[in-house]
Amino acid sequence: MEIHRAGTRPSRPGPADYFTGRVRFDPVIEAPDPARIRALSVTFEPGARTAWHTHPLGQTLIVTAGAGRVQKDGEPIQEIRPGDVVWIAPGERHWHGAGPETAMTHVAMQEAEDGSTVTWEAHVTDEEYTGPS
Repeated sequence: MEIHRAGTRPSRPGPADYFTGRVRFDPVIEAPDPARIRALSVTFEPGARTAWHTHPLGQTLIVTAGAGRVQKDGEPIQEIRPGDVVWIAPGERHWHGAGPETAMTHVAMQEAEDGSTVTWEAHVTDEEYTGPS
């Protein structure tokens, strides 16, 4: 058993290769092999978002603060708020992030397959982020 006391593991910035805007990661679950689950608390400043991406075994998002957005490729942007739980199916191309005027925090949980939890793609453009006029 391991207990990670609150505030004992450092936050880290979301890498610019995969995120637009200011994003902060706080570790939740970093279980060693053979466990596959990984979880982060991710805070997006207003307008910040992920790049397009997929997860080999899917992803669950639990919104804990603020207001944000999520979009599956080819579908309308959805607004998400605290208490909302989003299931993203394996291989489903999507992005998520804060609203234009509000920060958003969610817990992102995904399992690793062959050591990988995500495949990153192109950045979400400003036009994609704001949606159709």
